[in-house]
Amino acid sequence: MASSTQGNEGKRSNRGFASMDPQRQREIASEGGRAAHEKGTAHEFTSEEAREAGRKGGMARSQSNKARNSAGGSSGGSGGAR
Repeated sequence: MASSTQGNEGKRSNRGFASMDPQRQREIASEGGRAAHEKGTAHEFTSEEAREAGRKGGMARSQSNKARNSAGGSSGGSGGAR
C-alpha cells in the first residue's frame, strides 16, 4: 500500500506558523503583543531587568563554550595525523 508521505519529497507543508510568509508572521506576532498590552498582561523590562537578563545570557554562553572546549579535541579539522 502507498504511504501518505510518498511522493512528497522536497515539498513543504503549507500548514503552521513556520510555513507562513515572514511578513504575515510579523503581523500575527504584533497583534498578540498589542492585545497583551491592552489587556495589561504584557511584561515590559526595566533597564535593570534587561541588564540582568543580558548578564545571565552572557554567563550561560560562556559556560557553554567552556564546556565544549574542555570536552576534548580541537575545534574543526579532521583530527588525523599528518
